[in-house]
Amino acid sequence: MAGNITPDPPPVAGGRRGGPPASGPLIVTEDAGLLDDLLRLCAAAGATPEVHHSLPAGSAASAGPGVAAGAREGTAAGGGDEGSAPGRRGAWDAAPLVIVGDDAARRVRGAVRRRGVVLVGRDQDDSGVWQRAVEIGADHVLLLPDGEQWLVDRIADVAEGVGRPALTVGVIGGRGGAGASTLACALAVTSAREGTRSLLVDADPLGGGLDVLLGVETADGLRWPAFAASRGRVGGGALEESLPELHSLRVLSWDRGDCVSVPPQAVRAVLAAARRRGGTVVVDLPRRIDDGVAEILAQLDVALLVVPAELRAVAAAGRVATAVGMVLRDLRVAVRGPYASGLDDREVARLLGLPLAGEVPVESGLLRAAESRRPPGTAARGPLARFCREFWDRALVETGGAA
Repeated sequence: MAGNITPDPPPVAGGRRGGPPASGPLIVTEDAGLLDDLLRLCAAAGATPEVHHSLPAGSAASAGPGVAAGAREGTAAGGGDEGSAPGRRGAWDAAPLVIVGDDAARRVRGAVRRRGVVLVGRDQDDSGVWQRAVEIGADHVLLLPDGEQWLVDRIADVAEGVGRPALTVGVIGGRGGAGASTLACALAVTSAREGTRSLLVDADPLGGGLDVLLGVETADGLRWPAFAASRGRVGGGALEESLPELHSLRVLSWDRGDCVSVPPQAVRAVLAAARRRGGTVVVDLPRRIDDGVAEILAQLDVALLVVPAELRAVAAAGRVATAVGMVLRDLRVAVRGPYASGLDDREVARLLGLPLAGEVPVESGLLRAAESRRPPGTAARGPLARFCREFWDRALVETGGAA
């Protein structure tokens, strides 16, 4: 009933009442069993909801005198919504997501229409739920328990403030020793130095560990084996905070244990979480394509195939390009000198039938930098860092500023 604001009872465990609008969802229900389920799903998504048993004060579409009186009465009783105070948005309007229990549908029928309203019920045979959803302007109708994973994902999205996904770049060697890991590290280091949120992912369990190349192998944080049991959705913020950090760059690498594989569904969940945080993600890829690597390739925006300018390397790179091209949408070649007789970067790209990303420069001090535990690309004025900067500039223009 529009205008009748029932004073809310004391706070419910697991949620909060009053104060500034929550950054998590707003839950409206007085069904104790349903509320328990919704609080559990919010906890799984890493979100703290605001809970009301009825329409929060200040949320009605037409706030006449009776409504105002009801709102004042609710506040006096200690259960009103402070979000209705002058100059502040009410909880209904401000919440990034509103979850309405089917039991409360009639009580919120007079609420201001807005996006992001989900009507949640349990009765699979109740066709009337769709009509009630129309009456309250709900975007979605969800029936538990079947829709639990969808709802967890949606709650996690709003809790993390999901925006544009990260510009995600894969780097793969045309042959062994091509320098793919070095370039992947340099790209990530350069991105982080420019102030962009950056994450480097080591997808090659037999590569020795990018954390070693970066000099953070003893740093605290999780490695790939810790995520082997991941299913469904991984929280992007929790993932980032759990990883080792070097100069504002987060690194997901392998440990020195016996685990050399992670289930494809875990790979998919982890990379999706990394991308949801925005910025840039760089993935160092192995040359073999298994189910886990295929999951990564499906999420890449672009990949660089690093090819030394020699005929055998070009021949080997052709096989890699064929395998990767079956999954990847955008594969480009990055050529590394010195050049064999009759070859240059354009000729290598022509032989492979791939767009040319550029020539990866030889940086004379790179070996000394590795010995001094300085990651590739650390020298901001060096040719490798310059190549990486130019690549990011072009990629950002092509993707409309995805990072």
